Amino acid sequence: MLKKRIIPCLDIKDGRTVKGINFVGIRDAGDPIELAKNYVKQGADELVFLDITATIENRSTLIDLVKRIAKEINIPFTVGGGISSVEDVSKLIEAGADKVSINSSAVKRPELITEIAEKFGSQCVVVAIDTKYENSEWKVFVNGGRKFTGLNTVEWAQQVEEKGAGEILLTSMNNDGTKAGFAIDITNDVSSVVNLPVIASGGAGLKEHFKNVFEKTKATGGLAASIFHYGTIPIPELKNYLKEQKIAIR
Repeated sequence: MLKKRIIPCLDIKDGRTVKGINFVGIRDAGDPIELAKNYVKQGADELVFLDITATIENRSTLIDLVKRIAKEINIPFTVGGGISSVEDVSKLIEAGADKVSINSSAVKRPELITEIAEKFGSQCVVVAIDTKYENSEWKVFVNGGRKFTGLNTVEWAQQVEEKGAGEILLTSMNNDGTKAGFAIDITNDVSSVVNLPVIASGGAGLKEHFKNVFEKTKATGGLAASIFHYGTIPIPELKNYLKEQKIAIR
């Protein structure tokens, strides 16, 4: 069984780390390089960097910032935002990313998942799925949660696995930033139907929320932002708690 991972997420806007609630109400959360260095010291298992306005602003990810962060860390580093081609991925890998996260571009052209997997290996491709519960169904959204796709979340997760993705980053827009806990139902549904590692994202506010998502679903990673950025839950404290709960973590 895969050991569980604790993963801080840097949402980047205008070169700064930011955090919102339900994908809106963005506020500043600090310098991304200092935060990244701090997370390595604290024992984070991986780091995710998402340039949250790259797709909306129709530009590529902030390569220079990726380079500067990559120089400072020695843990797996996933980068997403505005990636729409194999060439974009090449630039990010050269800049120091270990994996890339694609979302809007994967929905627009699912073949991109296969193209990246064939060139860099499936382990390099993380497909981010932003999902929202509306009208009694979990549906997929793109463009930073602004655009409804009509895709069923579980069916899309199965499709991205077939296309060659190596991992899924599943964010519940309903839970995002609420600190009310992860969306256990959709996380369980997705992690049960794919044979890929699934990272649960959106809603972490207490140590118990990580325990719940790891015990009640097959998620292999728990991703959070504000509770780590603002020091609400230090990563060593969270890991010690999970070990005490007999949850195998990295």
